[in-house]
Amino acid sequence: MERLKQKYRAFERFFEKITSYGSFLLGNSIVFFIAVILVSFWIIHRNFYSIIAANLVGDIIQAVTFLSLFIIQKTFNHFSASLQLKLNELILSHDQASNLIVSIEKKSEHEIIELQKEYEDLQNIVNEEEKSEEEH
Repeated sequence: MERLKQKYRAFERFFEKITSYGSFLLGNSIVFFIAVILVSFWIIHRNFYSIIAANLVGDIIQAVTFLSLFIIQKTFNHFSASLQLKLNELILSHDQASNLIVSIEKKSEHEIIELQKEYEDLQNIVNEEEKSEEEH
């Protein structure tokens, strides 16, 4: 079992490297510029409108789009987890902060709605106190 976990971790590190390179490549302005030039060239030159060329280009676009989905999702997961850890650290480091929202991403939708209602009630109380202070 431990050997399987080690293989999974090694595969995960390899996948993270690939997605890191992929997201860098797909998000690079030079690659976008090259893609625009290639698409423009393909549209302008009528001899590339053959069925075989059109199918080849369509297949390439579908493959890149399909693989990009996984790269984008992995990058988003990494970013989301990092951001959540930073928020948890900020919440836990502040004495007056409520620890109810630490790891809120693990709570159910119902629990989140209930917490949201509590914070709305708290906001209403604060607003009423500010109004009463302004009146005095």
